[in-house]
Amino acid sequence: MRSRPSSGYASRPLPRFSRHSPPVTVEGLLADELARFERAHPRSRDLAARARGSLLAGVPMHWMVRWAGGFPVFATEAEGARFRDVDGLEYVDFCLGDTGAMAGHSPPATVAAVAAQAARGITLMLPSEDALAVAEELARRFGLPRWQFALTATDANRFAIRLARHVTGRPKILVFNWCYHGTVDETFAALDADGRVVAREGNLGPPVALAETTRVVEWNDADALERELAHGDVACVLAEPALTNIGIVLPEPGFHDALREATRRHGTLLIVDETHTLCAGPGGCTQAHGLEPDLLTVGKSIGGGIACAAYGFSDEVAARVEAAVPEDESDVGGVGGTLAANVLSLAAMRATLDGVLTDDAFARMIALGARFEAGVAAAIEAYGLPWHVTRLGCRVEYLFRPDRPRTGSEAAAGGNPLLDRLIHLWALNRGILLTPFHNMALMCPATTDADVDRHTEVFAEAAAAIASAGA
Repeated sequence: MRSRPSSGYASRPLPRFSRHSPPVTVEGLLADELARFERAHPRSRDLAARARGSLLAGVPMHWMVRWAGGFPVFATEAEGARFRDVDGLEYVDFCLGDTGAMAGHSPPATVAAVAAQAARGITLMLPSEDALAVAEELARRFGLPRWQFALTATDANRFAIRLARHVTGRPKILVFNWCYHGTVDETFAALDADGRVVAREGNLGPPVALAETTRVVEWNDADALERELAHGDVACVLAEPALTNIGIVLPEPGFHDALREATRRHGTLLIVDETHTLCAGPGGCTQAHGLEPDLLTVGKSIGGGIACAAYGFSDEVAARVEAAVPEDESDVGGVGGTLAANVLSLAAMRATLDGVLTDDAFARMIALGARFEAGVAAAIEAYGLPWHVTRLGCRVEYLFRPDRPRTGSEAAAGGNPLLDRLIHLWALNRGILLTPFHNMALMCPATTDADVDRHTEVFAEAAAAIASAGA
């Protein structure tokens, strides 16, 4: 696929709208972008119409009904940091499968390993030498010595929770308000206006009232954490090192130390979910900031796009698990699965960790993230917009509020669905894909300076138009 030439943005003046231009509104800008999108995607529109005959709501995954343009773009091929759609249009991809393709699309080392393993066998319910190599590499990166494998980060989290409950004999978990841990039932909990634990808005078919399984506190609230752990019924705290799915909400200085001290003092296990925060470096925030979890989960990107996940244990927790699970019950405890740890996924993980998501690759990706952040910040300042941009390693996101949130509730309250949709569609119409609904951008090993500068140019144009609309 062809490379996009450098935009030369750094030497260009920021766009300005003439004072004699006709009045514009954000709603009007969105209407223009919707029309432009439909004109440019006739083949995707036709396939979306056809899909209504065989797919629930016309999409293969139900969340796709929310796509910014009214119907999703249908893809045909992807390579590196780019993909092409059925209408022949090419895009710079900063969504990267919402972290699933953080290694880039079809990285050659992973493709070669997967092709070779597929010819020798895909799933056997037997171990391969790759399982040892992957476990040893994960131990090097994250500092936890024992590992198991799953097919999704959701499964890794579910299995870690079950084991934590089993070895502690405690019934509940604790999560942070507006966290994200895949589709784990217990994590779709929130705090209502009175501070009570309730099902999060949009939670479909919760099996029980969430207060029966889950305690919830706000991110960065060490006092609330202490209060809830003091009940003595929390088996584990499941935490991302930073909130990532409601905008990026970073930990305040000392919060992780307080979290670790409180969980140890109350006999509660700490599970760190690095699935999204692997963007912080080769060993995620755990390695970058010296975190000390009892268990750790990671998925999505570590197999280069092949379905896989892993969960690791400290020596102490591994010993407790081995002592608490009789061998003759090890296959009926609700942990694992027929396809978990299949030889194809292990081959993909080994190749991706050894040859794609390397220390050197992360150094380049994080530098590109900083370049992306600086370009967005410059446009926000130039147009005096009450927004901000936040970065975690090679992951960058902008929120439409002036102050950085310190909790999930503050981040949620500062959301602006109209601007989210407009900017996503504005970028898409100009050859850039951001993560839908919250416009996160992620760098991969194939991302270039020119890709980042192209986004800076397009974002500045959007900022100019929105500023002229008085938003």
